[in-house]
Amino acid sequence: MNKEKLIDEIADRVMLELKKFENYKIPVGVSNRHVHISREDLDILFGKDYELTVKKELKQPGQFAAEEAVTIVGPKGQFENVRILGPIRRESQVEISLTDAFRLGVSAPIKESGSLENTPGIEIVGPKGSVKLERGTIVALRHIHLTPSQAKKFNVKEGEFVDVQCFGCRKATISNVLIRVSEKYSIEMHLDTDEANAIGVKNGDFIILSKILNG
Repeated sequence: MNKEKLIDEIADRVMLELKKFENYKIPVGVSNRHVHISREDLDILFGKDYELTVKKELKQPGQFAAEEAVTIVGPKGQFENVRILGPIRRESQVEISLTDAFRLGVSAPIKESGSLENTPGIEIVGPKGSVKLERGTIVALRHIHLTPSQAKKFNVKEGEFVDVQCFGCRKATISNVLIRVSEKYSIEMHLDTDEANAIGVKNGDFIILSKILNG
């Protein structure tokens, strides 16, 4: 038996085994660098009372990728055409990968979205002006969105950290994945581009909690 055929047979066996866990699959969403913007900062970047234009609805209810994009500028570099994600937030926040942080020259910590204490600032440039944030640049902590009923099904709770199994071309176990629970959520695991590329997963792939696989 040649190597390619053996690999195909092993893959078929793995997928057959995974069929019993069909109802426990969690889809993956890969997050590229993006910006969440406040009302005040949007006015400066795009003009007074400017409203974001929906480009694409995201899986999380009420959230969307906007048509509008900005440039983010760090001490060592910049990225153009960085998408704004809506809706408006109380405080602006820039989410990047560790690779992005190196290129920008920003020491962005790994934090849960919205947890902006002790985070570095960054400059955001729009068509009408620019904003220098005093804080708000993070590498988002990988996490899973679940509704309360889904959390009960998976036997997990808000704030818990879990291990998951990924089944892309580089099958891997990922640890320290935060569970986030709300009636407003839609089931999805979020990884950034560094994490997704490292294990060869893409939007639409799935993971399964290790505790489910291990019984």
